[in-house]
Amino acid sequence: MKDYRTMTVGDIVADNFGNAGVFDKYGIDFCCHGFVLLPEACQKAGADTDKVIKDIENLALPVSENIDFKSWPLDLLVDYILKIHHRNIRRDGPKIQELLDKVCRVHGEDYPTLYNVQVLFGQSLSDLNQHLDKEELVLFPYIYEMVKAGLDNTALPEFHCGSIQAPISVMMSEHDAEGERYRHIEKLTNGYSSPKTACNSYRLVLQQLKQFEAALHQHIHLENNIVFPRAIQLEAELKGQP
Repeated sequence: MKDYRTMTVGDIVADNFGNAGVFDKYGIDFCCHGFVLLPEACQKAGADTDKVIKDIENLALPVSENIDFKSWPLDLLVDYILKIHHRNIRRDGPKIQELLDKVCRVHGEDYPTLYNVQVLFGQSLSDLNQHLDKEELVLFPYIYEMVKAGLDNTALPEFHCGSIQAPISVMMSEHDAEGERYRHIEKLTNGYSSPKTACNSYRLVLQQLKQFEAALHQHIHLENNIVFPRAIQLEAELKGQP
């Protein structure tokens, strides 16, 4: 049995992504603050650590849903992020924005907080597109180069940013900003719950926003807690550092 009290929340989710559902239940941030030990994270969220651990230990997921991302090669993880998360953000984001705009036109006067959600989500899509570009054009190509150098036993390739820690620091800061933005959206929508008088479009857009946030949480978790630490470790190994 694992001693979850001595593990960070990021490591707990990296062991089994199904644990993300437990942390979501208790309002524990496992993606942007994945480095925090479980007891501290529980205290911050106002959750009982014993209850959280019991839920984790009782969790049973079908094997197909419990993907062991930690066992994947680093370049395969990057492939997954690019082909699943980046594509989905660029595909789904504009569709959600279009539906949200429609709901605001119909219900905005009755539910003015929708306008705030509309602005926040629009800002998120704009910032995320720039964020994805940085990963695709700067960070991820260098990770691929490092992986190849490691496999071919060749020298570490030059990087115009100096160390890979520089762009990773920027990406993690932007992850924090997105995490805060969606906490705000969740609060404005009362946990993505729609009023009793809401139409189907209203309910649908809140459901889509909730799913978008959940996918973004997995995206950030994979990068912050698995890809970035391994990339930093690989760079150090290629430099001959302990």
